[in-house]
Amino acid sequence: MNFTRVHIIIILSTAVFQPCHTLAQNDSGRNLISNPSFEKYRRCPDKINPVGVLKIVNAWFQPTSGSADYYNVCGSVECFVPNNKLGIQQPRTGDGYCGIYCSKDNYREYLQTQLEQPLKAGHRYRLSFFVSLSEYSTGGVATIGGLLSKERLSDTTRAILMKKIVRPITSRISQTTSVYYQPQVMNSADRPLMDTQGWMEITGDFVAEGGETFLTIGNFLSAASSGYTDDTLLLTYLLPGSYYYIDDVKLYCLDCDDDYNDEPIAKTDTTYKVGATFVLNNIFFDTDKSTLLQQSYQELQYLIAILESHPKMKIEISGHTDSQGSDLHNQQLSENRAKEVVTYLMENGIEEKRLKFKGYGKTQPIATNATEEGRQKNRRVEFKILDL
Repeated sequence: MNFTRVHIIIILSTAVFQPCHTLAQNDSGRNLISNPSFEKYRRCPDKINPVGVLKIVNAWFQPTSGSADYYNVCGSVECFVPNNKLGIQQPRTGDGYCGIYCSKDNYREYLQTQLEQPLKAGHRYRLSFFVSLSEYSTGGVATIGGLLSKERLSDTTRAILMKKIVRPITSRISQTTSVYYQPQVMNSADRPLMDTQGWMEITGDFVAEGGETFLTIGNFLSAASSGYTDDTLLLTYLLPGSYYYIDDVKLYCLDCDDDYNDEPIAKTDTTYKVGATFVLNNIFFDTDKSTLLQQSYQELQYLIAILESHPKMKIEISGHTDSQGSDLHNQQLSENRAKEVVTYLMENGIEEKRLKFKGYGKTQPIATNATEEGRQKNRRVEFKILDL
């Protein structure tokens, strides 16, 4: 007998509505967003890709297959600032900004980043960021917002990012329910974001549940609920919907202790000595490839902070795999991944003479390869202190 999964869409009301153009109260504390105005990048942007992955902006990545874009004054004609393929806009600050398509249908693009520290339960936070509508859009939407989550959200589609809940019905049948996420901060549905000349602020306060570690920016509602508004004054209608530039993202605590707002010193409670080895827990690559994913950047920024606070430290970056696959493949894969990490460190100011890399393949497991949990632990990147 064949059994079919049942997909049910449930519409939930949004958690917080905030008007655009709201002036934030006096800012206090440290911004918990890394690279908040997109000024740090691995290379200058050279092309707007209809498909692909945003890989060149430090600390930012995309959680779905909807391809976010990066623009900078050093970019190509397509990605130049202020005139580029998808519109005309000066950065609100600095030299760069990102762009996402919010759509009048159900195609979506999102931006995501890992916070510098998880949020504290019961504390009040303020999130703010700025958007500007591309002149080449056919109109604007209203419900752009910011979602704080404990886990990294991801989806392989280019549709609305939704929460999937799987409930078993019997031992052989399960039901999948897709639920709209509820951003903690979202622009009001009755205030379309229509300004193409200036920057519109989206801001709001919320109380953290505790442990929120990732921020995702975009439109989380259906096309019918997004407050879409046509505008006949827009330029050329190149885009069948709403495309927005994003700049200056800020998240800070309103009522945390002063020590929470201090700049973090990575792993300050660790004693470093020659020969010591440390696992980098949040390093991610494309499956069976050496392509370093953006969600790794936060962990690598911590490593950079360690190296900067110990200017004589020299390290070896080592790559390791599980036991699946051939010895030769695992050896090459682990070495290429270690090399990719070293390349990132060099691109972010660490001198080459302080860095070495080596691949160990599957020769140094730290857990059993008989279970998926053990294999996941064995697929790792480490750094070893060679000199202080």
